[in-house]
Amino acid sequence: MSLSAILLGLINIAIVIAILLLIGAVILWFCSWMGLPVPPNVQKGFIVVVALIGLYMLVALLLGIPSLRVIGFPGGGNSVATTTPA
Repeated sequence: MSLSAILLGLINIAIVIAILLLIGAVILWFCSWMGLPVPPNVQKGFIVVVALIGLYMLVALLLGIPSLRVIGFPGGGNSVATTTPA
């Protein structure tokens, strides 16, 4: 694995963690705006979950194991979905 691939992967991990923390901050802001207090242990639990996601992504990057695929076909970007039988 090249250095540029590792650097790009680390940037990707930082972006994912930042987006998850931003989503948590928006939810916290919305709950406080609605007058619903969020307990500190729930906030810490959310941060722990985000940290575990980041750790999983880091291990997947370093060991070369596949990460979770949410969008797309398994097998890379070359796969084409067809509706006609083979």
